[in-house]
Amino acid sequence: MRKIAESTVRRLSLYLRLLEEFEEQGAETVSSEALASRGGTTSAQVRKDLSFFGSFGKRGLGYSVGELVRRLREILGLGRTYRVAMIGAGKIGSALVQYRGFRQRGFEVVSIFDVDPAKIGRSWNGLTVQSVVSLEGELRAHPVEIAVIVTPADAAQALTGRCVALGVKAILNFAPVQLTVPDEVVVKTVNLALELETLSYALTNR
Repeated sequence: MRKIAESTVRRLSLYLRLLEEFEEQGAETVSSEALASRGGTTSAQVRKDLSFFGSFGKRGLGYSVGELVRRLREILGLGRTYRVAMIGAGKIGSALVQYRGFRQRGFEVVSIFDVDPAKIGRSWNGLTVQSVVSLEGELRAHPVEIAVIVTPADAAQALTGRCVALGVKAILNFAPVQLTVPDEVVVKTVNLALELETLSYALTNR
């Protein structure tokens, strides 16, 4: 399959959430116009995004909600469970561990680590915070596919390297630093300051 732009993948994820809302409301079919209206895009964009992955819907009838939900879940790889390790038990890490939407999407946080003795041994949402000293032993015994890095910048790269050495293939990075990883490892960085600056620009220039 040809390389798909990240912006397209993000919209597919949005379409899936919207379709699930339509499904909960009892809708059996939905038009590209309805998806576009709720998703803040255009019907032409919806059709273009979906066309990368095949033929969906029928002219004049729209898309089958249930079928499109199933196909988008397949495309996004949501037909399985991903085991996740949380590295960092601060306020953001705590909020992420307690977010129920992860499990509903197939992302199961199975371990959490920190360096703070005051946090190690505490129970968070059924998980015991472990010392980062035990990272290798824990992840060898209970491998994960994804690591979430929620640490200060000066610790993030070393912890990422340790995770990669243990076979972790995907990193979600909340640390304010650009991580270096091998080509086969995927990194997504969540820069909260950047997102706020984007909002600031929008408010200033609307």
